[in-house]
Amino acid sequence: MLDSRLRPFIDPYLAKIARQLVRLGCQANTLTVIGFVIGMLSMPLLALHFYDWAAVCVVLNRLLDGLDGAVARESAPTEVGGYLDIVLDFIFYSAVVFSFALAQPENAVYAAFLIFAFIGSGTTFLTFAIFAEKHLLSTSAQGSKSIYYLSGLVEGTETFITLLAMCLLPSYFWIIALFVGSLCWVSTLFRIVHSIDVLKGHTPNQTK
Repeated sequence: MLDSRLRPFIDPYLAKIARQLVRLGCQANTLTVIGFVIGMLSMPLLALHFYDWAAVCVVLNRLLDGLDGAVARESAPTEVGGYLDIVLDFIFYSAVVFSFALAQPENAVYAAFLIFAFIGSGTTFLTFAIFAEKHLLSTSAQGSKSIYYLSGLVEGTETFITLLAMCLLPSYFWIIALFVGSLCWVSTLFRIVHSIDVLKGHTPNQTK
């Protein structure tokens, strides 16, 4: 929901940093992998209740996630880069939530609920992208992306805020998980309705 509103302010700064990184020979996929590794370090930190250090890992992961796309746009975007960016993001998101289940077993059901909601939101997002590519649909609302980004109530910015809030306010984890998970399901329902409305006007290229 906030991604498209924040991009006009954030992208110019990311582009400036990206140009310097490209001059130094930095590659987008390298940033993606480094960011993922740093993000995954939050798992043992959260499990051991080092919440502040986990928050640092979350911030660095999201910073590198923004920079890898900017570097790709300043150099040469690749299909592999787009693939890794999406796959590793989803793994990272769920890993952080799963780690709270390890840190707070009494709140594991709320962690499970949020991951359950992530599955609904992510599935509707990625499935529509497949059909959007098939029917040559496109959008630039979320900036230049390798796939069609279907907007929703919980996008990248909201997910970052959620993960950071969990790390900074661990005692409120269950409330945050319940609230954000509910927003994800509202977003999922809207995406399903919107996707059906868009796709019913397109004829399939082949019979299932």
